[in-house]
Amino acid sequence: MMLRLDRVEAGYGPAQVLFGVSFTIEAGACVSLMGRNGMGKTTTIRAIMGQLPLSGGSITRFGNAAADRDPFEFARAGIGLVPEGRQIFTNLSVAENLTTFHRPGVDGATRWTLAAVLDLFPRLGERLGHAGSHLSGGEQQMLAIGRALMTNPRLLILDEATEGLAPIIRQQIWQVLATLKAAGQSILVVDKNIAALARLADHHVILEKGAVVWQGDSAALRADPALTSRYLGV
Repeated sequence: MMLRLDRVEAGYGPAQVLFGVSFTIEAGACVSLMGRNGMGKTTTIRAIMGQLPLSGGSITRFGNAAADRDPFEFARAGIGLVPEGRQIFTNLSVAENLTTFHRPGVDGATRWTLAAVLDLFPRLGERLGHAGSHLSGGEQQMLAIGRALMTNPRLLILDEATEGLAPIIRQQIWQVLATLKAAGQSILVVDKNIAALARLADHHVILEKGAVVWQGDSAALRADPALTSRYLGV
């Protein structure tokens, strides 16, 4: 098991945002976290990363339920995050953004090297010496994903990885995620493209006002069109 949330409650100061959120990600699985804006998806990710204290429930990461650890320790334990807004270092070159974060996985694995990331994203190989600030939005997103992979994560989390990108770049990102999943990478993905999520993910979790209102597989998601209109606004 990569991750288990059990009745998680969290928020910001006195404002509670998450109400009893529970779901599990098994090794090699891809899970989507869905919901309209402001429903708690990013807050859930922040709780997973240890950036928010829990007011209730527990989060078990790789079999360890310890909660009193700094966020960087959870990252070092094997969680790679592609945050909303990319958050690359714009003053560093593409090569520096990638190599600065390179480290072996917890098990010593070094599948993801600079060469492997450039093989996945050939465009970055053409831009190695360019500063992050000189990249297009799509190139910055590729860099953000590549940077996360350079940590050789056991679990890869992507928060709105295709938002604001041109359709052709979005398609490339989905193809990359499918490649990663096929290779056995465990993934938690937040996105608004329901059709793409249904093709990619094994399991889906829908949040409404900070609570899980539905979860199931892609067949069940496709079989109930009312879900998307009721909870996803489409």
